[in-house]
Amino acid sequence: GPQDAATEDLVHTLRDDVLPGAGVEVHVGGVTATSIDSTENTAERLPLLIGGVVLLSMVLLLVSFRSIVIPITAALMNLLSVAAAYGVVALVLEGGWAGQLIGIDTETPMPAFIPVLVFAVLFGLSMDYEVFLISRMREAWTRTGDNARAIVEGLAGTGRVITAAAAIMVAVFAAFIPSPEVFLKVIGVGMAAAILVDATVVRMLLVPAVMHLLGRANWWLPSWLERRLPQLHVEGRPEVYLADVDGAGRAAGEPELTAAR
Repeated sequence: GPQDAATEDLVHTLRDDVLPGAGVEVHVGGVTATSIDSTENTAERLPLLIGGVVLLSMVLLLVSFRSIVIPITAALMNLLSVAAAYGVVALVLEGGWAGQLIGIDTETPMPAFIPVLVFAVLFGLSMDYEVFLISRMREAWTRTGDNARAIVEGLAGTGRVITAAAAIMVAVFAAFIPSPEVFLKVIGVGMAAAILVDATVVRMLLVPAVMHLLGRANWWLPSWLERRLPQLHVEGRPEVYLADVDGAGRAAGEPELTAAR
């Protein structure tokens, strides 16, 4: 069939070995050839897509959490979850024991759109969980100045929310697995496994462990960059504490407002 590995090998053999020596211009078409061309074009541009999305997300996290370290660790953790998804997808498409568990008995080429779709959906979900977790940690850090306490309060305040949201998404994607369509099976098992790993191993274990090791460096931002970044608060205007209010009743750093005449 068009999705068999033998058909893909035949297309490559015709293009690379048989047709170049025929002395005539011949093009190989069909579903398999089109899929191969699409896959190669996607593979060339996928690094640009991943790099652009990661860079943009890091800039937004930098502005939101006012930290150099948080965007870097968040991007690395999210890419770790994406790598887990790609690994599961590659494993089931090989047609071995993992593929047989979901009804893929033979080696099957990967559809070109699956890496793009998996990255887009999973990176967005991972970033969503990361913002939930880090925003609560930053609130505690701003209030207490204690990194260890901020980590504990962040986990306690968001752990159930992240776990429940991830459980819903795992159930949704797991429902794709019984489908007779190979690409739905692959998307379902890859996304379900990756979200499960992200919500348990990554968010609940790796992120807190890394932040604990980094300590106060998590919240470091050069003063020159602090002055140039716009003010953007994930949870709206930050709380004002008594220690930050001057004698005139204004928060520290808040400009004095005068009525226009």
